[in-house]
Amino acid sequence: MREALFLADQLANQKLKKANAKPAATKVQQRPVDRYFDQYAESHQNPTNKLIHWICVPLIVFSLFGLLWAIPFPYIRFLGSYNGYFNWASFAIAFSIYYYYKLSPVLSYAMILVFMLFSYIIVQLAGWQQSGGPALWLISVVIFVLSWIGQFIGHHIEGKKPSFLTDLKFLLIGPIWLLHFIFKKYTVKY
Repeated sequence: MREALFLADQLANQKLKKANAKPAATKVQQRPVDRYFDQYAESHQNPTNKLIHWICVPLIVFSLFGLLWAIPFPYIRFLGSYNGYFNWASFAIAFSIYYYYKLSPVLSYAMILVFMLFSYIIVQLAGWQQSGGPALWLISVVIFVLSWIGQFIGHHIEGKKPSFLTDLKFLLIGPIWLLHFIFKKYTVKY
């Protein structure tokens, strides 16, 4: 009889422990964009390197669009009066926005605003070129080269190679990696 009571008591204790036990923590599936940010962050820990990236990454993107904008675009008859609105940078912008949209629609919308600002500045530089100023391609090359020198100085300080040397997609991740910090600061979900 005592054994039966003892077994009943043990069974009751086991049921109580199971009822009070916390459920096993389920692992939250990380989105691809967050995995890319984590991988990118591995080689961007040094504060000086981060500061250099905040300056140089936008300048590289800007200068790349300036270079693409400067390449003459052919006249295509079916575009009609819209011929002046398309250039090689338009395709780079479209591809980039599509890629960003697949990773994070919110970040892609923010990048559209960034591209609009860059496009406005490039149009102003192209106008300056037409009125006798320096060529858009020359300004873009100078910005591009100086910015990449800055990037490599930053990675030398960091002591780690740039992320894009392991995977080229990190060339596109850099700009939205910077944007995601702004979104985090203002607690905007991306």
